[in-house]
Amino acid sequence: MGGGPRRTAGTGGPAPRTAADRDPGLQPERTRLAWRRTTLSAAVVAVLAGRQLLHSGASGQVAVALTALVGLLWLAFTALADRRMRAMATGRPAPLPPRLALLLVGCTLGMAVCGAALLVRTR
Repeated sequence: MGGGPRRTAGTGGPAPRTAADRDPGLQPERTRLAWRRTTLSAAVVAVLAGRQLLHSGASGQVAVALTALVGLLWLAFTALADRRMRAMATGRPAPLPPRLALLLVGCTLGMAVCGAALLVRTR
């Protein structure tokens, strides 16, 4: 009846939460939206890198290679994020495997380094 925390018999502290107590409603949706925002941000980085190349008039092979690398990293990041979002759609997914987490971090860092190198190269 009361809105206060549940207490365990004899301890006086709050009772530990169980899986049945968890409200699964909005947390998975917020996480899915966060993945979508991050994927969109990565797409913006890839598009801006391509735009920078086109507007700089650079014809160097390094600039083209960096832009292609940013595009490939974006595709890899999008595929990995989509895999994670699909796993969340089927219920509570398993924890993110360390290998997948490292791939996502690598894609993010790679895009940042390539984007910075492209900006420095075209100025």
